[in-house]
Amino acid sequence: MFTGIIQFMGKVKRLYRGEKMSRLEVEAGGDIGDLKIGDSVAVNGVCLTVTAITGKVFQAEISEETLSRSTLGQLRPGDAVNLEKALRPIDFMGGHMVLGHVDAVGIVRERVERPGACVVGIEVPRDLVKYIVEKGSICVDGVSLTVNQCKDSVFYVNIIPHTAAVTTLGSKHTGDRVNVETDIIGKYIEKLIEKKGGIDERFLAEHGYL
Repeated sequence: MFTGIIQFMGKVKRLYRGEKMSRLEVEAGGDIGDLKIGDSVAVNGVCLTVTAITGKVFQAEISEETLSRSTLGQLRPGDAVNLEKALRPIDFMGGHMVLGHVDAVGIVRERVERPGACVVGIEVPRDLVKYIVEKGSICVDGVSLTVNQCKDSVFYVNIIPHTAAVTTLGSKHTGDRVNVETDIIGKYIEKLIEKKGGIDERFLAEHGYL
């Protein structure tokens, strides 16, 4: 599990493409001395398993399913990526619960510079819209953000100067593709409602809402 608080950026060294499994090689921009083979690392919001480590360079395998659901297949040598090591029990939960399981690729449709922040509008597939709520949490390329507004299939977030400086979001422009993971809580609620057959007064009372 992750928090959506990027620890540091990294630089893509190479993406080895295979028929069934690909391999990504990344040079970390921060300390990965505590990283071990088998550990999980979120790369642009995608949970990957570390398979090799040499100094500040690590490798991770990527399945075809992951490549099809994310932007990782578009990475080129020299590209910057957001990195977060898996959450430990002693770590501070600074963002929100992020699994590293990308729901879909979103497209940046709008970017407006404003005093103190940059407003970015991202379009997602319509079947994801039901999981996105104003003032709720969302993960974009591994970064935990707050949804300011939703209009049809486009949601808007503020990118403050600090976030722009320490993540790849500061360099995103209209037309760029990003990995999007919606809040897992909404998905669990949907599944619970499906099993219960809908929400009524009895359901709300049983779950402490009345």
